[in-house]
Amino acid sequence: MDALRRKSPGDRRRSRAGAICRECLRRVRRSCESRLRSKSYRRVVTVFKYFPSNYVWNLSVDLAIEMGARIGEIEEMCAPLQEASTQPDAAGTQAFRETWVRMADKLCELAEEDEARGRMISAGEKYNRAAIYYITAERLQAHGAQGRMALYRRFLDVFARGIAQSGENCERVKIPYGDAHLSALYVRAENVVGPAPILVQVNGLDSAKEMLYRVGLPRWLAQRGISSLVVDQPGSGEALRLHGMTAVYNSEVWASKVVDWLETRADVDAMRIGLQGVSLGGYFCPRAVAFEPRFACGVTLGANHDWRDVQKKRLAREGSFPVPHYWEHVKWVWGAKDLDDFMRIAENVHLDGVLDRIKVPFLVTHGEKDSQIPLHWAMRTYEQLINSPKRELKVFTEREGGVQHGSFDNSANACAYIADWVAETLRGRTAY
Repeated sequence: MDALRRKSPGDRRRSRAGAICRECLRRVRRSCESRLRSKSYRRVVTVFKYFPSNYVWNLSVDLAIEMGARIGEIEEMCAPLQEASTQPDAAGTQAFRETWVRMADKLCELAEEDEARGRMISAGEKYNRAAIYYITAERLQAHGAQGRMALYRRFLDVFARGIAQSGENCERVKIPYGDAHLSALYVRAENVVGPAPILVQVNGLDSAKEMLYRVGLPRWLAQRGISSLVVDQPGSGEALRLHGMTAVYNSEVWASKVVDWLETRADVDAMRIGLQGVSLGGYFCPRAVAFEPRFACGVTLGANHDWRDVQKKRLAREGSFPVPHYWEHVKWVWGAKDLDDFMRIAENVHLDGVLDRIKVPFLVTHGEKDSQIPLHWAMRTYEQLINSPKRELKVFTEREGGVQHGSFDNSANACAYIADWVAETLRGRTAY
């Protein structure tokens, strides 16, 4: 019996490692709680707030800046909108749409003038910014708003023209899925001979693949020898708007089809396929990695451990909303008949009892001031990754930026951290 009770050296090492991880987590928790109680912490403004009292619009403006908007164009679009920013959703979002579409239309006219003179690179840059402004305006519209679908199709066309004229390392691809397909953007690793590792990237509740591409993670990964596949999964982007594919809680259903497709490509190392999700993707990604063993690692940019709880809090008007017309939007995304049906669907959207299945490296990142998804959910995700051989919790603080939801206040440092971790994990490079 003594022999049975005696621990092996490996057991003792794992026990010590577990104790160290638990102590690290306690330190992170104490540090974060201390900062949250601090008056100076609460006073600090960490985002560009053009509109004093409209979080949703400020989020949209900041996302546009992160995607590549120019501050002079932001000023021209937003200056007339101060009064509209205080109006109810329907009137306000219509005004927002008009000014942002007007700027995008002007940029397209200027791009056409460049094309007429053979200045294709300049035209591409203008088309790229026009696409940013089109999708920013489209994203704020209510489901079924007049002209929304035409605006989205205009955005897709202008985005494609910008990519083509700029000569960017970005290819539109289609992944077979059911009777239709999932649209994605494929970005090749730079300076890699032979099959390359790849990071699949998926949307949140209200983003689209082109937005994730423009923020820049695929480019930073390419520099590190990692390819990217940025996907409009069911419930987002083209899948939702053009094919009527609504979100499903069991994300491994569509994630497995993505892996199937990647395994057919000669330029992809099928043993080095990772998955990353932002915002609600912080639920979809861990869920898919847990049930699809072919993923070699996982990353969340903003954890989302228990989205059902977030919905209950939002019903009680706790926390920030990402888009206007929020409840109509989530019913559309999830294919719910009414609010009761949506809340029933949301009961499945949590990670409890799932994460112990993950047996590959996993990085959990979160902004310490996230007003949409509280920081404690990132800690919960990390705590439950008990079988990951390399788990890490990275909380972005004021020092490095990226403290807001999805690190939209400063995505450069957050994405660089993720790109380095992925490169180290999938054997890319972190230096030339």
